[in-house]
Parts: sequence; C-alpha cells; structure tokens
Amino acid sequence: MKKLIKNKFLYMLPAVFLFTTGCSTDFLNVEPRNAFSDATTWQDPVLAEKFVSDIYNVFEASNSGFTEQMQASATDESLWNHTDAFLLLNSGNINGANQGWGGTSRWWERMYTYIRFSNIAIERLADDTKNSISDRQVKNELLAQSYFIRAYCYHQLLRYYGGVPLITQSYEYSEDPTIYAKERGSYEAGINQIVQDCDEAIKLLNGKVLEKGRINPMTILALKARTLIYAASDLHDQTKLTAKVKDLGDLAEKLPLLAYTSGSQQERYRAAQAAAKAVLDAGTGYKLDLTKPETPEQGAQNYKSIAMGGGSKAPGIDAKAASDILYARYFITEQSSTHARDNGPNGYNNWGGNQPIGLLVDDYEMIDGTKFDWNNAVHKSNPYKNRDPRFYASILYDGADWKPRNNPSDPANQIQTGKYDLIINGKVSRVAGLDTKEGPKEAHNGTWTGYYIHKFIDPDPSIIDAQARQFVPWPYFRYTEAVFNYVEASIELGEIETAKLWLNRIRFRAGMPAITATDQNTLRNIYRHERRIEMAYEEQRFFDTRRWLIADETIGRKVTIVNVTATFKPGKSLANIYKHDESIYDYQYVPQEFNTKENRVWKNQVYFLPLSRDEIRKNPLLVQNPGYVE
Repeated sequence: MKKLIKNKFLYMLPAVFLFTTGCSTDFLNVEPRNAFSDATTWQDPVLAEKFVSDIYNVFEASNSGFTEQMQASATDESLWNHTDAFLLLNSGNINGANQGWGGTSRWWERMYTYIRFSNIAIERLADDTKNSISDRQVKNELLAQSYFIRAYCYHQLLRYYGGVPLITQSYEYSEDPTIYAKERGSYEAGINQIVQDCDEAIKLLNGKVLEKGRINPMTILALKARTLIYAASDLHDQTKLTAKVKDLGDLAEKLPLLAYTSGSQQERYRAAQAAAKAVLDAGTGYKLDLTKPETPEQGAQNYKSIAMGGGSKAPGIDAKAASDILYARYFITEQSSTHARDNGPNGYNNWGGNQPIGLLVDDYEMIDGTKFDWNNAVHKSNPYKNRDPRFYASILYDGADWKPRNNPSDPANQIQTGKYDLIINGKVSRVAGLDTKEGPKEAHNGTWTGYYIHKFIDPDPSIIDAQARQFVPWPYFRYTEAVFNYVEASIELGEIETAKLWLNRIRFRAGMPAITATDQNTLRNIYRHERRIEMAYEEQRFFDTRRWLIADETIGRKVTIVNVTATFKPGKSLANIYKHDESIYDYQYVPQEFNTKENRVWKNQVYFLPLSRDEIRKNPLLVQNPGYVE
C-alpha cells in the first residue's frame, strides 16, 4: 500500500483561482497564491467544491476506456497491433514483479490516492466542527460524491484483485512505517464497504440530479447493482470457485480474500436483482419499450446512436440515445478523444491499434437469430451479409462503406483489408488493399486481423480521424448494463419469463428477433452471448469471463483472423482503381488461427491479478494472490 502523506497539506488549485494581493514589506511571510491550506479549504464552500471536483480526476481521460491500449485487447474482443504490451498477461505469465499491461484503471496506487482524497473530504464534511459550510444541501451533495468515488475506487480494486486493505480514514504523517501497514480485508468485507458507501451517497444526494459530468442518483444505483451482481457470481462463491480452479495449491488458504465462504449464492442473486431493479425503476433507458424488432437499418442506427452518447453531429444519429448513459467521461476541446485516430484504418492515416479478432466477429448472429458458421457454404461465401445489425455499427470489415477517404485510389470510400486482382498496365496484378500492412501507408498500423473498430468512432464525415479529435463520451455506466444485471440475476433465480422479457427488449431495439428458450441453462448461454455483443469494447468482457468462470473457454482461445482475396469472375475485369464489386469479383474468405503476434494461453491464477511486489514490500502484511510468487 502506498505510504500516505501528512493530511494537513496545501491543496493545489488551477491558476484560474489565484488571488491577487497588494504590496507588502513582509515578503517573507506570504500565503502561496496557488495553494490553500487544509483549514482554509474547508471554511469556503467554493474551495471545498473544488477539492471534491479534483477527486473526479480518478475518471480522467487516461482512465476511460479510450486509452490507446484498450482493455479489449486483454480479451477475445481484439488484438493490440503494436508492442508486446499484452503478451505476458495474455499468456498467463504475469507476476508481482511484472504485471504486464498497465491499464491505468487498475493501478493500485492510483485507486488508493483517490481513496485518500475521498477520506479527507468525508472527514472534513461529515464533522460540522471541521468545516464552515452552512448550506446543508451543498454539504450533503459534496459528501455524496465523495462516498461514491470511494466506493468506485474499491469496486475497481476488488474486481481486479479481490479483497484489499479497507482504509476509511486519512492518516497523519509518521516516521514509523508500521503505522501504514494493514492486512487485506475479506472479499465480503470489501463488498459490504462499497454497498455501505453507495447507500450513504444515495441518502445524502436525496434525489438531486447534479450537473452533467457529475454523479446522479442512478449512477450510484448502477454502481451498487454492478457490485452485487459481481458478488453473486460463481468466481466469488467458494464452492463454485474451488470446483473450477483445482491447480492453485494456495487457493484454499486465501479463499476469504477472493470469495464468500458462507451464506447463500441465491440470496446474493436476490440482492443483486433488487439493486438492478432499483435502477430500472428509476429510469427508462433508450427505446426499451418495444414489442417487436426494429428494422435492421434502424437497429444499427439505434446502436450507433447509443455509442455516440450525444457526442456526434453525424446525420441520422439520435441525440436522445444519450439517455442510456448513467455516467460518462465527457470530452472538451482541450481534452477530446483520440479513439478514432488510435483505432481507425491505417489507409486513412490512423493507427489501427486495437483490432477486432475473428472470435468476436464470428459471434455476431445472423439477422434471423441463428448462429453464423464458417462451415455453412452460404455464410462463408458472403460472411458480412445479413448479420446482427450491431455488427455493422461495431466492426469495419472488407468492403464496408466508410468516411470520405479523399484518395483518388478509392473514390468509393470503402474499407480495403484484402488482396485483389486488378488490371495494371494491361496485365492482371494482385494488389493489396489500402488498409492492409502491404498497402501504401504506414505498414506498422495496418490490420493483422482483417478488421478495424467501428464502435465509438464518430461517423460524421466532416471529422478526419487522423487530425480532428472527437467528443464521443466514454460510458462508465449504462442503463442497458443494469438491465443485463437484472436479467442475469433473474435467470439464476429461475425467473425465466422475466429475464426473457427484458432480454428481448434489448434485442428488439437492435433489430433482432425474440428469444424463445425456456431452459435455464440455454437462456444463461444466450444471455451471456447477448451481453458480449451489446457491451463489446466497454470493458465488460474482461470481468464477465472471469466472474462466470469461463475464461479458459473464451479469452483463453487462440486469436483468429480472416484473409480476404478477390479474383475476377469469368469474363470480368477492372482496371487501375479497385472497388468492392460482387458482380466483378469472386471473394474468398479464409479464417485461420494467428499466433504470430500473441500465442494466447489461459492460466487459472489470472482469474485475479497479482499484487505488485513493490506494494508488498511497502506493506509486509499484504498477502499475494494464489498462484503467484512475489
């Protein structure tokens, strides 16, 4: 655990809050003009509000999902194109000395930094003798936000590591390092702390909706609902966990850190269901009152509009879809998102960073609700036809229409990830598409997999991804996720009809047909598939596969890609400039394993991540997670 500094410090504030002073002969005894003491801060409601606003930096841009190295590349959603940042994690070779990918959202030190700030705010605001804020509503709103952020930080820690030290007070500075040594709390204790903080935040906020970018009552309810569905999951049930994971010799002695060792899993699902239902009752989401499927075209547009979250001016995007967002990171001119540049096709001068893999692409159903199958001759001959409408709003594939390329080599503005016959100088030549590694632009940014990400990239044709930044928000919590949590708990409780009702509402919005299954296990698998598709690239899959204890069957699989080639049909040809045209070309799509970049292997210790060796050395009371050495 990070060593905590003295709490009576100067709080640094932005230059906009500097105060000017007159001349003084006592120039050796002046207050800093860019910092405020602990005492001063809590006597002024404006400064107190600025302190709490600073705690929101836990949600800064680099802690959203729009990081250059997306968490999706630690799952069966995508492959990181460039360095070997995910190699150790995806082959199960991380340890306390080398944790592999360093996604900022899971940094131990970072979460405890903001837990400390939250603790300071709670201590100063909850005790009327430690502040001079007379407006009770203002004080309660600041307290609610502080409790929520502390709960969020512990939520992040628990879902990566299991039980952690529960620090609910700030510390005075001491030369004695043992003051800061604290054992890890049980997983159950961590869940109880999060729920307690959420309940306190809800009570204090008392239905008040704060300004955009801050929490609201539904944000708090959503965090509680997610926390409880995680807590009810198989990963955190002692019996289910030990039945699945049998190869970690030190698991039994560390079970309290990772799972409930008593109580009823069914009762935990009952609590999770109630928490999710509270979210559903508090709002309506977006287009979740449909009784039949939308058209495929409208389904794709609905999904794309939800992903835009009100941050796009593209034609056809429905700004009202932002109602699905319960809490998000919003971007402004100075800190707008580079997600499109980081992940767009290299033929558009983008970086192609996190590339969809065949495992995800192949999981999108056909429009009639049947599974896609490469062994089906009709599917294989045209694999991107008649798929789940969400596919077309999530994946850029060979031949997909895209933005104006402003390149005379592609007046059709289509994604080119294959190799094609073309008449050049009177001869048939095989040319590489503009968006491949063999294309004319930045080979290192080209696709390995045959695909690029579409989701969360603003389709506005006026935005040139490589140059202009976009304003699409990152959704930390969505109403739809709460619906999924409610569905999951209902399935596990045997309430099949309730689960299907809500699951079909999500599918209808996407233009997909109703689910009719009545068997619990069948519906469980359908639900897990539906959540995978709807929540793709939203930092859900990493945790879902673990908490369902199916990581070996899912994210542990080998990466798959597709190779696309196009040859002239008899009597047909095209000269000089290629375009996707099924009247001219026969297209061949060949799926295959791809182990050159990463040879993925699942190892059971990676159900939980290792604690840093440095943190254990700072705090010798910390116990490492099962299967790891320091």
